[in-house]
Amino acid sequence: MSEYINNREYRQTVLKELITELHEGKSVEEVKPRFEKLIEGISATEISEMEQALIADGMPVEEIQRLCDVHAAVFKGSIAEIHAQKQEDVPGHPVHTFRLENRAIEEIINNSIKPHLESFINSDQRESVELLANDFAKLWEIDKHYARKENLIFPYMEKYGITAPPKVMWGVDDEIRAEIKEVQKLLDNYSGNKEEVVEKAENVTRRIVEMIFKEEDILLPMVLETLAEDEWISIEEASGELASLL
Repeated sequence: MSEYINNREYRQTVLKELITELHEGKSVEEVKPRFEKLIEGISATEISEMEQALIADGMPVEEIQRLCDVHAAVFKGSIAEIHAQKQEDVPGHPVHTFRLENRAIEEIINNSIKPHLESFINSDQRESVELLANDFAKLWEIDKHYARKENLIFPYMEKYGITAPPKVMWGVDDEIRAEIKEVQKLLDNYSGNKEEVVEKAENVTRRIVEMIFKEEDILLPMVLETLAEDEWISIEEASGELASLL
């Protein structure tokens, strides 16, 4: 039975079933146990290969994106085991820079948006609205981070045949960009719709935090295992051409 469970074709079938269940309305918590069992003992790279195979079979990238929240929920408990071998991370290395940028993003969310959102909930006066508007203007700088990831990291992944994760992640990046813009528009034209602003602001910041996790515990370990040293040097040299948010 264990040999059957570990069979790649079997895992591929189950993964497709889980995506279908998410599409039909099941929650992350409902499919999480089966997904957790499915990926037991395999690497994040193999998971991405299974997703890539599904896309090759004709499944839309948008459907694969439904797994993103499940990935985050499961990997938070097991990612250390999946990526037991840590790669060197030194200042100046593109991965080190990406992580520093993520710390800057977290600082905006935790030290500005969250306290200002709490003040806005208690009193949606003009000052509270303006503070949040300024916060989300700073948060929009995340576009630079995503652009560097998409234009510098993703092409190398595709070079090595890793095409599914970039497509899925780029799609989520675009959704986050759109949601930030939506919050900015609501704040710029605020008319007392407090609950809508709070709901959308909390949702997009949650998704950003989840994306940080996916980058650092799934994407970056994957490319560290794959890319050669000279390719990292090329990425570092090209980084200067794309603005950083640091």
